[in-house]
Amino acid sequence: MEHYFLGIDSGTQSTKALLVDDAGRTVGIGRREYGLIEGLGPGHKEQDPGTWIEAMIGAVRQAVNIAGIDGKRIAAIGVSGQQHGCVPLDAAGKVIRPAKLWCDTATAPQARAIVGRLGGPDAMIALTGNSLPAGFTASKILYLKEKEPDNYRRLATVLLPHDYLNQWLTGEARMEWGDASGTGLMDVRTREFCRPVIDAIDPRLSGFLPRPRPSSEPCGRLRAEAAETLGLDRNVLVSAGGGDNMMGAIGTGNVRPGIVTASIGTSGTLYAFSNSPVIDPGGEIAAFCDSTGHWLPLLCVMNATVATELVKQLFALSSEDLNARAANIPPGSDGLILIPYFEGERVPDVPDGAGVWFGQNQANATPGHFARAAMEGVALGMGYGLASMKSLGITPTEIRLTGGGVKSRVWRQIMADVFQADVVCTTQTESAAFGAAIQAAWAWHRETSSDAAITDITDPWVALDESTRCGPRPENRRIYEEMQDCHNALSRSLRDVFSRHRRLFLSVFRPA
Repeated sequence: MEHYFLGIDSGTQSTKALLVDDAGRTVGIGRREYGLIEGLGPGHKEQDPGTWIEAMIGAVRQAVNIAGIDGKRIAAIGVSGQQHGCVPLDAAGKVIRPAKLWCDTATAPQARAIVGRLGGPDAMIALTGNSLPAGFTASKILYLKEKEPDNYRRLATVLLPHDYLNQWLTGEARMEWGDASGTGLMDVRTREFCRPVIDAIDPRLSGFLPRPRPSSEPCGRLRAEAAETLGLDRNVLVSAGGGDNMMGAIGTGNVRPGIVTASIGTSGTLYAFSNSPVIDPGGEIAAFCDSTGHWLPLLCVMNATVATELVKQLFALSSEDLNARAANIPPGSDGLILIPYFEGERVPDVPDGAGVWFGQNQANATPGHFARAAMEGVALGMGYGLASMKSLGITPTEIRLTGGGVKSRVWRQIMADVFQADVVCTTQTESAAFGAAIQAAWAWHRETSSDAAITDITDPWVALDESTRCGPRPENRRIYEEMQDCHNALSRSLRDVFSRHRRLFLSVFRPA
């Protein structure tokens, strides 16, 4: 009897449900879109977790309907979720207040306070293997304690977004190594929560956190109400799931050394497989665990398609127009450079950052120049982090691309030239949902028949789309090396200015 596996990706802008057969072929896909809560102050980015549940239900039903199969034939489910979000629950398991998201920078003061209490950035890295950007979960918990004490008094459990969806599916409040490593609370070497960090927030916090478990352990089986709502069998296995980057690694076959994944969506990420923890003494490269039992050194820039979407809005361009105009502009955009920190920035850690167009003159003040400079600015921002990864011993033999931005051949070529490596897309564009489906199949095989390795599934299921491959062009190397140096110098020189500008805006120009 043929079995089916369901991968769910709950993201910042939408939830996707991908249904695959036991050969990894897509048979159905569903999608539900949503946005952020509107009207919040500067830096605040929040969503109602109930929105994710409704979107998951709708996307799953749509995927099953498109596949035209009996939902009772689905054997296992895996859930991918946006990392770092804080879902606070009371003793009855009810959401206390909207979730603060990965892109929320309003908690930067709390992140600095935690690091200060621990003795500074070097001490934080020594304790956990990671620095503590504002986006990580730890700062959001302290924010709740300091800014919303009434809500904090009700706190009984803290979950990450994908864990919250898993709890709705199974009734079990759990965490797994991969996503938990992005909280800022875990020592990634031991895969246990770090007591000094817990104490720097609240010694009672350890009682609010499920102990992280191996990612190979399933979360449980569908509870009756969830099975009925989704039209599935109660025996469906729910795998541990993971953060979207961890699932994206699985979905692109990034499960052995040498392969690096670049995801170009709202944010941009680069991440690699490692058999051991990779600790950056400077704290810019995140020392995450992956969701297969290994490690996932990762860099994240908070602004990727944020930049290109802004250019589209400014000049009323379609995606096709954006790419066509960018293709007609030479590498280097005739001197126009974008520092794309529109939502603040994580690598480098500049939560007060803002977007800066540098070098504009009459010759390059065209929609095409702005389009290409936006693509180059994002690639150069990621190139800054990739240089740090290489210094830590990560040498990519191939960079596999995923996310909406990689549909642009112009952008793919820019990335190949900036990264100085071949870039290629996989045939499956929904890599996080696909990775969740692969993990679900892995968990099911381990439960029912064998001690299967994740590569036993990724090797036959993950395929490359060779028509998308771009290699670095030798004639562009010098241009982008010089642009990278200029981009890095601009970023460094502006960091104090960003902080002063933010203080000025909040004190003088805050909207009434």
